[in-house]
Amino acid sequence: MSRDSADQSTYHHGDLRAALIKAAAVEIERGGYENLSLRELAASLGVSRAAPYRHFVDRRALLAALAAEGFDELTAIHRNAIAGGKNPQARLAAAGRGYLAFAAERPQMFRLMFVSDLLSAGAAPPDSTLIKSAGESYKVFEGMVAATLDDLDDSAIKAATIAYMSSAYGFALLRMGDRLKPFMYGRLTQSELIDAVLSMKVTTLPRPARHKRRNKV
Repeated sequence: MSRDSADQSTYHHGDLRAALIKAAAVEIERGGYENLSLRELAASLGVSRAAPYRHFVDRRALLAALAAEGFDELTAIHRNAIAGGKNPQARLAAAGRGYLAFAAERPQMFRLMFVSDLLSAGAAPPDSTLIKSAGESYKVFEGMVAATLDDLDDSAIKAATIAYMSSAYGFALLRMGDRLKPFMYGRLTQSELIDAVLSMKVTTLPRPARHKRRNKV
């Protein structure tokens, strides 16, 4: 059998693109996204080494597609919180708990989305689908934060959103890295710690003094 014939016989796998993303999601939780191998994924799915490149130009492209799906899942978590919450503060707290649960249950996916350089400006521009998914997730979250504020000034909303997200993000990474030690939290339970993190609220934004420009004579 020729090499081309072998490629054709091992390529057919139904929806290989979806299968690769699904397999990659499982694999990164085992060994971290940094160690993901397209060759090993192809072998695990019983396709040729060349087959994945019919859908992804390289490993980074696959990781970008995987991260985009992660942000879509996070958006769904936010929307479920909106649908089930009794008031804006309860909806935001539910979204925060969903965010932290996502980080605890899928730590490597969380790291891929928020720690990797996939959304950084580097040699190549970030994947457009990933930008869209991440932007939509943030937009929905920002709307939930805005609904809890009395000050609807755009700068106040953005400051509060970043502050709230930073608190949850920092806690997620500390917990993920086993950086929260007994001497730090004492008798506090995990639930109480989460409640404390999510209780943070930025209600005002310091405004710089406005100086009138003096006209020179």
